[in-house]
Amino acid sequence: MTPVQPASRGPRDHPRFAIRPYPKEWERHIAPKDGTRVFVRPLRPDDEPLYGPFFEHVTDQDLRLRFFAPVKDFGHAFVARFTQIDYARAMAFVAIEEASGNMLGVVRLHANANYDTAEYAVLVRSDLKGRGLGWLLMQLIIEYAREERLQTIEGQVLSENATMLSMCKTLGFEIASDPNDPDLCIVKLSVAR
Repeated sequence: MTPVQPASRGPRDHPRFAIRPYPKEWERHIAPKDGTRVFVRPLRPDDEPLYGPFFEHVTDQDLRLRFFAPVKDFGHAFVARFTQIDYARAMAFVAIEEASGNMLGVVRLHANANYDTAEYAVLVRSDLKGRGLGWLLMQLIIEYAREERLQTIEGQVLSENATMLSMCKTLGFEIASDPNDPDLCIVKLSVAR
């Protein structure tokens, strides 16, 4: 009879569970430049109701810059794609204003099958741009990627999105034109220690 082997280890040496548990250790209290008290934590499926009011505060232009196309349908099927997280492969941090409970922004990371590279995306309410929240969320997702021992964070950014490209440059991302689409830039950051 063959002995039972111990479970293999997954990302960051966590035992392989069928579902990786909610990572409470990533909950944070932060304060952007304007002094707003913000609670940042991993996104959960029960956060779906936060998205409707959040999207009401994001302009059509900012949605297009994030999704590369106009977005009109914010129904259950659309939002569920973002709130149903497999923590073994992806992470999303939601920023919630402590005083009101309103969602202010979200940053996400999704790893490839080899768990060495991950694609990021970030979106902050349009009325809060320029206050440092996007910057803090990006720093947190970079910290998370390093802790998870990923090698690279990458993303696609519309060439016209000067604000995102400037932030990426300041954070140390390499920026290159997408050879397959002149309207896109490829941004990459080595996070390996």
